[in-house]
Amino acid sequence: MNQRPKPRAPGSVRIIAGSLRGSKLPVPDRPGLRPTSDRVRETLFNWLQPRLPGARVLDLFAGTGALGFEAASRGAAGVLLVERDPELARSLREQAVRLKVERLQVVAEDAIAWLGRKPEAVFDLVFLDPPFAAGLWEPAAAALAPWLAPGALIYVESPRNVVPSLPASWPVLRAGETRDVRYALHRAGD
Repeated sequence: MNQRPKPRAPGSVRIIAGSLRGSKLPVPDRPGLRPTSDRVRETLFNWLQPRLPGARVLDLFAGTGALGFEAASRGAAGVLLVERDPELARSLREQAVRLKVERLQVVAEDAIAWLGRKPEAVFDLVFLDPPFAAGLWEPAAAALAPWLAPGALIYVESPRNVVPSLPASWPVLRAGETRDVRYALHRAGD
């Protein structure tokens, strides 16, 4: 019986638009590491473009950093990437230096543990795209409230067949799906 090989992560993802347009970010072969596709990122950032300039952005499960770097490229005032894998966090820092992105900070910590701290700042936009197998949408969403600015936007990505249970105070503004993923942009209640 022939088994199909598991698809491997691409070697890099490119930043689609903005000051870093065309720059590539490395994608190591790691279990659960699944960068948001170019098509989905383009749709998402078209939705976000009016709100990005000057926004404070949190990328909770940063992975490759594609969402956070794209936000920085398109005018976010500050981007905080939280990534628990020390090697990925180190790579994110190296990419920030290589691309000269000074308004991007990396925290090497478990996202759920990090959310348990007292907030030092609030965010206008949060990317909530955890490793799918970990099922961390609900615990992260439950811990996010003190970190959200009034009317903050929350982007949530999940497998196509999974609808995370999110706070009722987060109405869906826009949503879409591909063959593999469901993605939605929510707004936090004021």
